[in-house]
Amino acid sequence: RRNLFARDQNRCQYCGKRFPSSELSLDHIVPRSRGGGNTWENIVCACVRCNVRKGGRTPAEASMKLIAVPRRPHRSPVLTIKLSDSRYASWKQFLDFAYWDVELK
Repeated sequence: RRNLFARDQNRCQYCGKRFPSSELSLDHIVPRSRGGGNTWENIVCACVRCNVRKGGRTPAEASMKLIAVPRRPHRSPVLTIKLSDSRYASWKQFLDFAYWDVELK
């Protein structure tokens, strides 16, 4: 959940307003009742008002548009935010190296 809030910057992906995490919900773009999965590409942050308005429909059916196409991040959004904090700047070179210097299977 925290990574989704971080990826979407605590912004409702329908109305564009920012909210504290406690006032956001996670919305399945394609509802689970219609086969939508729990994937990065199918879940966005939504304020309660927009999530209720959308209900069990797709955004198109509810005449709503997404602000941004949801994507799978290359690394943890929470980690990315922490690395932008100057207190952790010295970690960045090691984490970048560790991230890229792994054998892919």
